[in-house]
Amino acid sequence: QIDDLAEVDYSLSSLPAVFQPFIDLDLKGIVFPAGNYTDSPYVPASFTIPDQSDSMLYLAFSEYFFQTSSFAYYTAGAFNVTIAEETCSYFNINTEIFGTIIPEVAKYSVTPNPVMLKLMATEIPIISLEKDSFTVEIQGSMEVLAVLPDSTTQSLFTMNIAANTSISLNIFDQKLMGSLCLNRLQFSLAHSNVGSFEVLLLENILSYILQTEVIPSANAKLSKGFPLP
Repeated sequence: QIDDLAEVDYSLSSLPAVFQPFIDLDLKGIVFPAGNYTDSPYVPASFTIPDQSDSMLYLAFSEYFFQTSSFAYYTAGAFNVTIAEETCSYFNINTEIFGTIIPEVAKYSVTPNPVMLKLMATEIPIISLEKDSFTVEIQGSMEVLAVLPDSTTQSLFTMNIAANTSISLNIFDQKLMGSLCLNRLQFSLAHSNVGSFEVLLLENILSYILQTEVIPSANAKLSKGFPLP
């Protein structure tokens, strides 16, 4: 088991191939939601490890391993994040801030109210493997809600998000670890209860929230690592 959300199957996919100088072990390397061995929508492709002989052990991961990881964590809801009002208040983000950019918010909320953000992936993140890293394309949404004095919430608007990220990889203490970096972020308005507005004016605020809250949180989880066989 990797964590509370996912497990990995490292069982042999074929008999060991024994040669005079080395042994080949083909492992499944399938990640699936914890307690739910669901068939992955991806098909594994065969690959070979380049001939090298200066180390005792070589371990290679295919794109399929990371694709099933993306599917498993998406299915388990790992990409759904709520940024609570306390966190937004810590960064001085409230309806007054949005009201300076969106006039309708200022009319809607005369006194500053806290806000909370709900982020979710709307599609399975797309993995592309590169040397020593891989990129992750995430399509998602961000809903901004005002927290009213009676603790109920009122949706202000929802943004579509297209994020391009990269994750660098390393091995430490028998675990595969990663570090996430946000490369590109695009927003578009999906729905608004406060009228139409220029999305570009909000990008700095929303990007700041993601960079200071979501990315560090993701890196804290990635630093725990995937157990190696």
